Formats: sequence, C-alpha cells, structure tokens
Amino acid sequence: MIVAPPEREQADLAGLLDQGLQELGLRIDEEVRRKLVRYLRLLDKWNEAYNLTAIRDIRKAVGIHLLDSIAVAPYISRGRLLDVGTGAGLPGIPLAMTEPDLSVTLLDSNHKKAAFLTEAIGVLGLKNARVICQRVESWRPEERFDCIISRAFSEIPEFVALSRHLLAPKGVLAAMKGLLPYEEIERLPPEFRVRHLHRLSVPSLAASRHLVLIERA
Repeated sequence: MIVAPPEREQADLAGLLDQGLQELGLRIDEEVRRKLVRYLRLLDKWNEAYNLTAIRDIRKAVGIHLLDSIAVAPYISRGRLLDVGTGAGLPGIPLAMTEPDLSVTLLDSNHKKAAFLTEAIGVLGLKNARVICQRVESWRPEERFDCIISRAFSEIPEFVALSRHLLAPKGVLAAMKGLLPYEEIERLPPEFRVRHLHRLSVPSLAASRHLVLIERA
C-alpha cells in the first residue's frame, strides 16, 4: 500500500472539506478548517489503538464525520450544548470549532474515549468544550442545557428518557438520524413532541440523513 506524504494528505483532506463546505453553503474561517483537518488526523492516529470509529479511510471520514456533524449547525440552539454518547467527539467537537458561541459538553462513559477527547480539546485549543466521563442517566450537573444532541447514542424514546433531566425548561433535544424514524417518533413520551424535522443533504454521503428536533409539549 502506498502511503501519501503528510503534506499531500493534509492538502487532500483540506480540499475535500472545502468542497463539502461549499456545497453546504457554509463559510468557515481558514484557521478553523485547518483545525478540523487536524482533528480528523488526530482521530485517525488514535483510532489504531483505541478503536474510536469504524471508519478507517480518513478521506471518507471527511463526509461521514466532519460534514455530517457540521451540517446540523444551522439548526442547533445557541448557548449550552450537550453531546450525549459523543464517542470520538461527534458532532460536538466539529460544532465547537465552527460555532464559537456554543458552550459544548462532551459526555461519554468510556474512559478511553474520554482520554482521546481531552487530548483533542488540548491539541486543538478549544476553550468552549469540556469532557465529562459519566453515564448520562446518573449525571446531575448544576446547570441544564439549551440543546442536547445525539448522533449514534440510541433510539429516540430512550434518548429522551435518559437525558430529559438535563434539558433546560425551553430546551431542545436534537436526534441525528439516517432514514426518517417514524416508529421511534410514534413512541415519544406524551409530554414531548416533535418541533421540526429537517432533511439534510450531506456532501459525499449517498445515505439519507435527518435531524429530529424535539421539545416539551
């Protein structure tokens, strides 16, 4: 297997990211774009030992991880954001980089993943992100969150049940999904309802993507 030099790989990833951002219609500062690529390369490096993500092709990860995370930014409430079951920091870290007005908490109970997240925050110099290594159902912070997001944590009813105690009175739960999850939505607790369904078009991803925004009824 021929391995591209780091400089060429950096340029290739930056080009894929720039093209994707253009298709999304998003303008992001050049320094932030460099940090996004740096995060992806850091993830790729740690993935060899920590198995943080099933995606092994770093070029494919531009769309599957970075662009998929950034695509939800226009629909996320500003303020305090909690990323439940964040894993490798998705979507929380890309959102923290592209949306500096967000205060992002990355929550995951896996200690190895929390170690990676702490390293990534330090390397990238993210002042608006922090890591909490606890189970969502047992964590009781002093302040609640304006938006709680989940990318691959659980089905919607379980997501709501486990994280509802962390939601501010007028807060929104944001579930990132593939196909529109009609059956999951039908099983929402009666005191919650869907505020909005957004169909997302993520560059380089042929799969269906949706964002389900949920609020208290």
